[in-house]
Amino acid sequence: MIRAAIFIALLLFCLTPWASPPIALALGLALALTIGHPYAARTPKITKVLLQASVVGLGFGMNLQKVLAAGRTGILFTIATIVGTLLLGFVIGRAMGISRGTAHLISSGTAICGGSAIAAVGPIIGASDEEMSVSLGTVFILNAIALFIFPPIGLKLGLSQTQFVVWAAIAIHDTSSVVGAASRYGVEALQIATTIKLPRALWIVPLAIGTAFAFRRRSVAPPTSAANRTAGGGGATPIPWFILFFLVASIVRTYIPAPVVVWDTLVRIARVGLTVTLFLIGAGLSRRALASVGARPLILGVILWIAISAASLWAVLATLTN
Repeated sequence: MIRAAIFIALLLFCLTPWASPPIALALGLALALTIGHPYAARTPKITKVLLQASVVGLGFGMNLQKVLAAGRTGILFTIATIVGTLLLGFVIGRAMGISRGTAHLISSGTAICGGSAIAAVGPIIGASDEEMSVSLGTVFILNAIALFIFPPIGLKLGLSQTQFVVWAAIAIHDTSSVVGAASRYGVEALQIATTIKLPRALWIVPLAIGTAFAFRRRSVAPPTSAANRTAGGGGATPIPWFILFFLVASIVRTYIPAPVVVWDTLVRIARVGLTVTLFLIGAGLSRRALASVGARPLILGVILWIAISAASLWAVLATLTN
């Protein structure tokens, strides 16, 4: 009874404005590692549906015309960094003995937009709760570090407002962290942060489709328990229809006239759904499952993060003038 009450209280907290995806994941992990998840056998299907619905809802925050217009500049470099990060993650992950799913999730989050990309790719590859939690945790940790160290590095190197935001948009995973770093760097940087970051988020669509093809013949090892999968595994990977709905949502946002408050509300609901999902994912773990993963995924995330940060900084200094 007490376990259920604590679980429900934490779940309700995740519905409030004070909760965020990293906090929700941490609360779920804390619950799992202390008193345990009282409804572990009932929530996996809910988690899967809620995760996919949240990704679709995020599409209402993307105006395709503005995103495509902002994304035309540097498109070749964008493609190169995304593909390069995914390939590097695959090679290093394999060399370190990290599961293919975990390596791909971390690489996807590093390449595009952190938690959103992981949330989109996870159901496609049938990622386990362990893989999702470790990958999301890695990205959130690095996001928090980037938020504090990027502005001082930019000032030390004498980066202009535009140079800094372009660098941050490529090297920092989540849009919220890019905006946070930009707000610490200057007014101009803050004004253009979202505009520069959002085009990269649109690459979730080709990433998801490519992932479905790349993993379609993947032989999935049996999960620790049926309750520990965010999506049904085994055999061919299902077609990621929810990604098509994500694209439809962005098309609706672009071409159907409606007050901005409508789209903002839908996106806010989607973010709350994602926050609740991460709490449920964290709550479904166990000490044994986390111990079996080890520190290697975090090391992979750090290596990829340093690589993309250095490459993007070099490109910014070489191509953009003050």
